[in-house]
Amino acid sequence: MRRTLALLAVAGASMIALAFLIPLGIIVREIAHDRAMAEAERQASALVPVLAITVDPARLTHALASTGARDRIAVHLPGGGSAGTVRAPAQVVAAAGRLTRAVTAKTGTGYLLLRPVALDGDRTAVIEIFVPAGSLTRDVAASWAVLAGLAVVLVAGSVLVADRLGVRVVRSAQRLGRAAASLGAGDFSVRIEPTGPPELVAAGEAFNAMADRMVQLLAAEREMAADLSHRLRTPLTALRLSLDHLGPQAEQSRQALTRLESEVDKIITAARQPSRAVEFVSCDAAHVLRERLTFWSALAEDQQRPWELVGASEPVRVPVAATELSAVVDALLGNVFRHTPEGAAFAVTLHQGSGTVGVLIADAGPGIPDPEAALRRGASGSGSTGLGLDIARQLAEASGGTLRIDVSALGGARVQLWFRTDQRDRAPRAARRLVGNRWSRKNPAP
Repeated sequence: MRRTLALLAVAGASMIALAFLIPLGIIVREIAHDRAMAEAERQASALVPVLAITVDPARLTHALASTGARDRIAVHLPGGGSAGTVRAPAQVVAAAGRLTRAVTAKTGTGYLLLRPVALDGDRTAVIEIFVPAGSLTRDVAASWAVLAGLAVVLVAGSVLVADRLGVRVVRSAQRLGRAAASLGAGDFSVRIEPTGPPELVAAGEAFNAMADRMVQLLAAEREMAADLSHRLRTPLTALRLSLDHLGPQAEQSRQALTRLESEVDKIITAARQPSRAVEFVSCDAAHVLRERLTFWSALAEDQQRPWELVGASEPVRVPVAATELSAVVDALLGNVFRHTPEGAAFAVTLHQGSGTVGVLIADAGPGIPDPEAALRRGASGSGSTGLGLDIARQLAEASGGTLRIDVSALGGARVQLWFRTDQRDRAPRAARRLVGNRWSRKNPAP
């Protein structure tokens, strides 16, 4: 911004300087011209008393030498003679002799000043003064140089003043920008001291008010989430008591209930904790997939669903938390069991590429007619909450990746969950997501 302000000052000062300097330069040149012609008029006037006394060429030659004009002055006598260095043509001298005022004639090397002098007996003499072109522009270049120097000083001074004035604006804007970036990165304690012009002071005060309001809203949401999660404890307790009466055959259900209670506890704990800046975490995606497929395999056997897990034999790191990846995989596999008929096969593939890792879940169900609508948060055409795919998409975008839906080789839907494993552009994407600017779902997979 300081560079822009400096350029604006240069442009403005330059236009003002040119608006004044161009006319001043022309005036200086005209003054030099008029000064040279006035000097010639003075030299001619000095000879008028001499011509009134004598027209003798010998005496006039001595008088011409005393004028200081030397070889630039001449006198055309009434009888046709002359004294001095003659440059003017005879017809021009004759025309000037018929006038009662001085005239000028331009030559290739300067100007000729011809002044007629009336003598007794109706006689007329003409004084000729040659003004060289150099005399017409004497000291003009120096004057222009002085004017140019003044223009440079004016422009430099305006730039300096604009820069000093712009420092307040730039510093205030930079502080506001840094505070906004910190807030977008998750630091909700950041505040600024509004300074600078009134507009930036108002923007700083609005920023502080917005940050305070965000803290209040987030605190209220955390409390609400904790309260709602705590209310789940009562039906979970009742369900555990019911499962305890079923004996050993309900052991798998009790394990699932234990995991559900653990997830509820984590939600309550996370909701009670203050917001923190986004941290970089990672987990072994292969281990998470093996663990979750072990859990879902029992239900798959009950429903006679063929399934397979591909590519999860070796550790594969992804930049997300294990609990979040487990929740997303459970949500996607839950959709398979919920929205495809019993006996429909499914497959989970862990694909590792250059800088990317993909979790691909395919099924042999009816597919998803409108993938774009399915990715809209809260949109569902089968009676569910419509949050599972959106949560999975947000998890992928948190690492700089994306989520795509297409047709699987099994004939149904295939959900492609791609994660970026390099650090490139990770933090800016997380910050953009915090302020509500999500990536378009039309971005290509990494």
